[in-house]
Amino acid sequence: MKFEDAQKDMNFSYYGGGTGVLVSGIVWSLAGLVALLHTEVASMLTLFIGGMFIFPAGMLIAKMLKRPGKHLPQNPLGKLAIESTLILFVGLFLAYCVARLKIEWFYPIMLLTIGVRYLVFNTLYQLKTYWLLGVILMVSGMLCILLDADFMLGAFIGGITEIIFSFIILQQSKASVSTPISHPDS
Repeated sequence: MKFEDAQKDMNFSYYGGGTGVLVSGIVWSLAGLVALLHTEVASMLTLFIGGMFIFPAGMLIAKMLKRPGKHLPQNPLGKLAIESTLILFVGLFLAYCVARLKIEWFYPIMLLTIGVRYLVFNTLYQLKTYWLLGVILMVSGMLCILLDADFMLGAFIGGITEIIFSFIILQQSKASVSTPISHPDS
C-alpha cells in the first residue's frame, strides 16, 4: 500500500479522526463539570475512565456517519495509531505523579500530552489541522501552568478546543476523501 493510500484509508475509515476528537472533547468537558460539582480526584478519574471509551465511541460514530470505523488490515499506519497511544500512558503517569504534588497541573500536563500526540495525526490522516490543534493544546497547557490556572480550567479548555476542532476536521475529511481504495466495509 502506498503511503498516500494508507493516509486516505485512515482518513476515510475514521472520518479524519474527527469522531474521536469529538468524543474526547466531550470527555474533557465532562471531567471539567465533575471538577465543578465534585472533587478533583473524581474529575481525574472521569478523564481516565472516559478516555478508555474514546476510540470505541469514535468508531461507532464513524459507522453511524457511514464510514467503516476501521482501517484496512494491510494499512501500516494502523500501527502508528496504536504506538502513539503510548504517549497518553506516559503523560497520564506524569500528570498523576505531578498532581500528587500540585493538583492544578494535572490538566495542563494532559493538555501538553494530548497536544504532542495530535502532532502525529497529520501523518495518520493527512490533515494539517492536527498540527494547529496540537500546538493550541500545548500552548494552553503551558499557559495554565505559567498563569497558575484553576484546576478545572484545563479540562474545559481541552474540551471546548477539541469539540470546535472536531467539526472542522469532520468537514475537512468529508470534503477531501471519498472511498480511497476498495474498502470492504464501505
